[in-house]
Amino acid sequence: MAEGESLRASLERIRAIAFDVDGVLTDGGFFWGPGGEEWKRFCFADVMGLSLARRAGLQLALISGEDSPLVDRFAKKMHIQHVAKGCRDKAKALREFAEEAAIDLTEICFMGDDVNDLHAMNVAGFSAAPSTAVPDVLNRVDFIAKSAGGNGAARELIDALLKARGLSAQEVFSQA
Repeated sequence: MAEGESLRASLERIRAIAFDVDGVLTDGGFFWGPGGEEWKRFCFADVMGLSLARRAGLQLALISGEDSPLVDRFAKKMHIQHVAKGCRDKAKALREFAEEAAIDLTEICFMGDDVNDLHAMNVAGFSAAPSTAVPDVLNRVDFIAKSAGGNGAARELIDALLKARGLSAQEVFSQA
């Protein structure tokens, strides 16, 4: 895990963030409604964080192993253009995002929480995980949020990215 000045320098070069959804932007659980519809819970701290990241000029992507319409709905709400659902090869999806966004892989952070995210983490320039990620992920990433997935972990990462640029969340929010 990167620390101190090394962490700041690594975060400064990031121009885009790709997020796994379940276990990162949600707590990893899901519910079925009485009609069989799937429900997921998203944290408003993370929602604000994604808005701040976009306002700060970072490009965003969702790369999910699940093929849920809720991912599309969340992406639409958050104005996230690049979405890969039902994704079994997240490294390939990350490469496609990099090409589409015209960003080098070294300038992309991938935040995931489980072993199916490791290949994407290996090709990304920077990797992050919530505190609730599995040990294989926690032992590999550059940044571990103190918060659990779906409970502010994405916001912590975004706040760290803003801080590395000499910005605060309040400054970014006020610029809009």
